Amino acid sequence: MARTPKSDSRADSRASSRKTISSKSAKALSGKGNFHIEFKNQAQGLAWAAFKQHDVLFLSGPAGTGKTHLACAFAIEQILSNQKKKIIMTRPVVEAGESLGFLPGTFEEKINPYMLPMYDCMDKLVGKEGPWRDKINFAMEAAPLAYMRGRTFDDAICIFDEAQNASMMQLKLFMTRFGENSKLIITGDPTQSDLGGSVALVNVMQRLHSVDGIGVVEFKPSQIVRHPLISKIIEKLED
Repeated sequence: MARTPKSDSRADSRASSRKTISSKSAKALSGKGNFHIEFKNQAQGLAWAAFKQHDVLFLSGPAGTGKTHLACAFAIEQILSNQKKKIIMTRPVVEAGESLGFLPGTFEEKINPYMLPMYDCMDKLVGKEGPWRDKINFAMEAAPLAYMRGRTFDDAICIFDEAQNASMMQLKLFMTRFGENSKLIITGDPTQSDLGGSVALVNVMQRLHSVDGIGVVEFKPSQIVRHPLISKIIEKLED
């Protein structure tokens, strides 16, 4: 569910945005027709409304709640409706419990394994080929954090996926890159950090959630949509 501060005027404005959600789907007009996404639950509809309302949005919650899927869908909608020109995608280069060592190949071949979850979402949403996918492919850019300093992203949807594996410095770096007519979407599950210790993402959300233009949407295990067993697995394996 969407989390809002309890004690200031921003809470009222964010709460009012919840009441505007009446549809269960969203569409984007493009030159080739309508891009259509169905929400699996009310929380996803609230997240979509938050995309429209805020320039910076945090999507937090357990695996399988559709955070990355929603972020990619919103990016596609913005590109196909010509509201944005670029999709900037990044993830921390952190491996989950094992090291693959040196990866040979070109820059794209090195970074692609880390970007596969977002590429998979794009495949599901617009297919692997066709005019929509051509337009999305032209707009997409994988932008590693290591090479992001000094850049400015205008007319862009900037997605930071798996942000629970980012340091405070990396989050600050990413969040200070967006320029004119751009939006940031930061997704993560604070319970799935591969770094150990405190999770910078939690600290950042706590500090920024009351700032005008910044939204936080938190999903619960009961809102997992990937597979009905995932919520039970998470419940049983939580420390």
